[in-house]
This record gives sequence, structure tokens and C-alpha cells, in this order.
Amino acid sequence: MAEGETALIVGVGAGLSASLARRFSSEGIKVALAARNTNKLGDLVAETGAKAYACDATDPAAVEGLFSAVTSDLGEPDIVVYNASNRVRGPITEIDPEAVLTAIKITCYGGFLVAQQAAKQMVARGNGAIFFTGASAGVKGYPNSATFAMGKFGLRGLAQSMARELHPQNVHIAHFVIDGGIKQPGDPRTDRGSDGLLEPDSIANSYYNFWRQPRDSWAWELELRPWVEKF
Repeated sequence: MAEGETALIVGVGAGLSASLARRFSSEGIKVALAARNTNKLGDLVAETGAKAYACDATDPAAVEGLFSAVTSDLGEPDIVVYNASNRVRGPITEIDPEAVLTAIKITCYGGFLVAQQAAKQMVARGNGAIFFTGASAGVKGYPNSATFAMGKFGLRGLAQSMARELHPQNVHIAHFVIDGGIKQPGDPRTDRGSDGLLEPDSIANSYYNFWRQPRDSWAWELELRPWVEKF
């Protein structure tokens, strides 16, 4: 680990993002947390020593401002993780077009904006990592889930394109296919059994280990699922 590393997590909630913040901070990494509503982040900030930033990831000016603030406060991020997503469920004939547009902007376009700002810094200095949290919807479209499929397919395409473009410039790109439900605090989904949901701490460990891959053996994608999950 390099001295004084900084991690930026965008789209922070109580599940995977919180586990990533704890994992990074446990390694002595400075952590920046970005979310539309930072009021919910007080406990996590107190626990990890992270700094919270309010940001609409679909607003180019807001994302540019986020990177400027984080860089000023903590230094340029060494790793940026994009976790934000949104979905609209329902038959293709009935879902609201405006809600669909909003969901795609959060799931995919926001990922582009964040990745673009991260890449500008990382390419210029010659190192860094940009990670995207995907889903099984990014490799197979489910019925009544056209919006999520569009957003996550787009995010995966962005990651694959960036990997081919930026790996030769020493910027590590990763896309994680989370093929299963992520366990939440007080999760009521007990019908799947004790191993039926992915533990966010376990996912966070996979992200951290992926980040530490030696660059002679970089991967760009990792698929994670509970052992009982159907393929």
C-alpha cells in the first residue's frame, strides 16, 4: 500500500458501500463518501473517519465539484468506486418514460461522469483504479426489468471500453457482476438460507483484493454469487 492513499465511493448506502468504507479505512486509507443525501452517513463517518460529500452523480458540474473538493481535502483519489443505481420495474408497455430516463442516468450516465473525472486525474499522473458495481442484469435482461438491464448493460460496456483504453496507461478498470441479492442490515429475506445472500463485507474484500492485483496479471471483471444461486 502506498503512503496516504485515498478512496472515493460514489452512491453510498448502508450495504456494500459501508462495507467498502470500513475495509478501506481499516487499511489506513482516507475515505470520501458521496451521496445525494449525506444525512444518512453520520454513523458511518463517525465509525470510519471518512468525509462525506453531497453530490448528484448525474450532474456534470456537481461531479466535477466533487473531485475538486475531495482532491483539496484528501488528495486525488487512488481508487474510485461507482455504486449508484436505480431501477423501474414493470411491463415495457406501462413503465413511465421519465422515470426510465432518471434511472438510466443514475445507473449508467452517472458512472460515465464519475469515471471521466477520475480518468482525467489518473491518466495525467499515470496510475489509479476505477471500479463499477454491476449486476446480473448487466449480462442478461430479465422480464419487466428493461430499465435496469439498459442501465447495467451500459455500465458494463463503459467498463469494458475503459479497460481496453486505460489499462495500457496504468489505470486499472474493474466491473463486478453481483449475481444475487446483497444482504442488508435487518434483511427480511431469510427464505434463501444462511448463505442465500451475498455478505457485503465479503464483497468488499473481493474489491480490495482486486485492487491489489499485480499489473502483470490484471483482470477487468469479476462475477460474484452465493454458491446456492442459480446461474
